[in-house]
Amino acid sequence: MFGRRKTEDAPVAPEPVVEETPRAGKGRPTPKRRDAEAARRRPLVTGDKKSDRARARAEAAKQRQLMDQAMQTGDERYLPVQHKGPARRFARDYLDARWTLGEFFLPIALLVVVVMFFGSLIQLPPQVVVYAILGLYVIVLVAVVEAVIYAGIVRRRALAKFGSGAVRGLRLYTAMRSMQMRRMRLPKPQVKRGDTVS
Repeated sequence: MFGRRKTEDAPVAPEPVVEETPRAGKGRPTPKRRDAEAARRRPLVTGDKKSDRARARAEAAKQRQLMDQAMQTGDERYLPVQHKGPARRFARDYLDARWTLGEFFLPIALLVVVVMFFGSLIQLPPQVVVYAILGLYVIVLVAVVEAVIYAGIVRRRALAKFGSGAVRGLRLYTAMRSMQMRRMRLPKPQVKRGDTVS
């Protein structure tokens, strides 16, 4: 109606059809699943089950012996995973070079139990037993506060020394070790009390 005249569209030539050449396969039929699984299957034992079990037991005993020796000497190669690493070694050495109140908790608790037991037999005044129990509670509270303080100090120093990747779980590790008696600690202390650990 208005505007330009419509021009006839030029006829579009059809696109030439290109015949695809058939692709060559992989040259062999696909194996059935059960055949492929059977080909990958390997025996768990080499044939003689008795000798395999004996060999596995001997290997496990050797590993346990190496681990026990490492717990005494502090050899990093054979320590259990929870004790490995320079940050854990630093935490152990830092605590083992100091006195902690938590390490005396078990002997003091045993003494309180003895006082409670013999207090009724030898007619101790009840105030003695009450004071012994209150003293035990005070020691527990102070030991926990001390463990938290040591855990924070060790974590800060280890963070500055080894970086953030090495301090995961270090607070709990330090706090638990500070509550153990020195001679019962594993791995065994490798530093003397009073040594400087930096």
